[in-house]
Amino acid sequence: MTASATATPGGPPNVTLRHSPWLALITLCLGFFMILLDTTIVNIAIPNMIDKLGASFDEILWIINAYILIFAVLLITAGRLGDLYGPKRLFIIGLIIFTLASAACGLAQTPGQLITFRVIQGIGAALLTPQTLSTITMIFPPEKRGAAFGIWGSVAGLATIAGPTLGGWLVTNWDWRWIFFVNVPVGIATLTLAAVALPDIQLHRRHQLDWVGTALATLGLFLVCFGLIEGEHYDWGTVTGPITIPLIIGSGVLVLAVMLWQQYLQRDGEPLIPFTIFADRNYSLMNAVVAAIAFGMFGLFLPLTIFLQSVLGLTALQAGLTFAPMSLVSVFVAPFAGRFADKVGGKWILFAGLLLWTIGMWTLVEFTTVDSTRWSLLPSLLIAGFGLGMTFAPLQTIAMLNIHPQVAGAASGFINTTRQLGAVIGSAAVGALLQAQLATQLPESAKENAAALPAQFRDQFVEGFSNAASSGLQVGAGQTGVQLPADIPEQVKPTILEAATKTFHEGYVAAMHYTLLLPLCVLAVAVLLVLLVRRQPSSAGGAEPASAAAASASQAA
Repeated sequence: MTASATATPGGPPNVTLRHSPWLALITLCLGFFMILLDTTIVNIAIPNMIDKLGASFDEILWIINAYILIFAVLLITAGRLGDLYGPKRLFIIGLIIFTLASAACGLAQTPGQLITFRVIQGIGAALLTPQTLSTITMIFPPEKRGAAFGIWGSVAGLATIAGPTLGGWLVTNWDWRWIFFVNVPVGIATLTLAAVALPDIQLHRRHQLDWVGTALATLGLFLVCFGLIEGEHYDWGTVTGPITIPLIIGSGVLVLAVMLWQQYLQRDGEPLIPFTIFADRNYSLMNAVVAAIAFGMFGLFLPLTIFLQSVLGLTALQAGLTFAPMSLVSVFVAPFAGRFADKVGGKWILFAGLLLWTIGMWTLVEFTTVDSTRWSLLPSLLIAGFGLGMTFAPLQTIAMLNIHPQVAGAASGFINTTRQLGAVIGSAAVGALLQAQLATQLPESAKENAAALPAQFRDQFVEGFSNAASSGLQVGAGQTGVQLPADIPEQVKPTILEAATKTFHEGYVAAMHYTLLLPLCVLAVAVLLVLLVRRQPSSAGGAEPASAAAASASQAA
């Protein structure tokens, strides 16, 4: 028999736990870990999938993006469902769907089957994820919430390590199917714990879902995310007939604008997105900050991962292990930062953490050269990891402290959706900018290095890199970025290959340095936004009770 929690209409839940809330936190973190793991682990298995499943590159893109797309689109709706029907119920339903879909992914025989099961995985992930934040908000008092959010946030750092490293080990020793099969025993263990450790929190809400708002939010987010994910594939132009990527994204933005207007009209009823959550300035600011962090993180790691494999010649597993020290430091620091935030407040810890992370990533970019090694990047990664560990707990504490328990699911779903949108926009924007920079930098580098070649090959050499930059680079580990013609005489092949390698390395590093100014600037904006946070009382000074904070937010609304 599990503990229960009830609420009077309009009041906070009176949570009674038969087990330690820390056991519930472990359960929530296990589920959250699996969800995050599957956003990164698939990338490491791409070559194995292409070989053994017979998947085309377009199919591989959908195997990766189908999960992310459905995950991002359904988060707001799933958070609201948790408010209506209880977070424990939605957590368990999402976990069952995700675990069964993981087993089905491992058994898939065709790329089409795998894409379908990845969509179902995304549905389970979306149902589960918002319930983690909302449950933590309701079972921990404000003075202990920072430590809890710190542990919850450190799971993100652990997943970044486990994705490439665990995935590389599984694929090397077995094959791609085991990156999905590994979820099954973890899912079963988490289900068992969830049945025992999670409280059955009932908020006595009217069981009514805003179907119009749900439909508009789902359609709008789908169009925006689809356009951003597929934009580079279609060269940001025509998809089919009169339908273009800008038209798809613009339509999605228009639908979301209509949805917000409809939500405002429904604000006195039971909307999908309760506008009361935005009455708290800190929550609104943290949505902007979390989007900027996701933009910066995904925007930075995409070019750097290519740099590690294509310029430094590391394997995928070695590239993943290069980032491991940063993630390990962040995992270690996050719980301590959370407890410290409980005592002194989270604003300045978050400010210091974001500043350190931005400085660490800036020095990493500044010191990357064609002659870099993994070890030369280590000091910058350690600084960035220390800063990143100081952002997890304070950010969530600041965002969720004054959120009324009856709308905690909606608030959690919205901030998680904001994070996913920031990641998608960051990847798309940085990918497009990197491609544009390569089209400029590679021909320039080719002209400089062509001087070392026999005169009759120079024009062909420069033309080859100019065409490759605009029509598709070969950027796997140990490749030069362009396919060399087969009819090159054997006696000059070594010279041309050496010049091609040097051209790609120098051109890519120059393009990367210009490109990464964008995510670094976005992170700098996030640092400044933290200065606008209204400081909350610390537990030492008497933390504001959740009920009083919620009442203040309602009055402000």
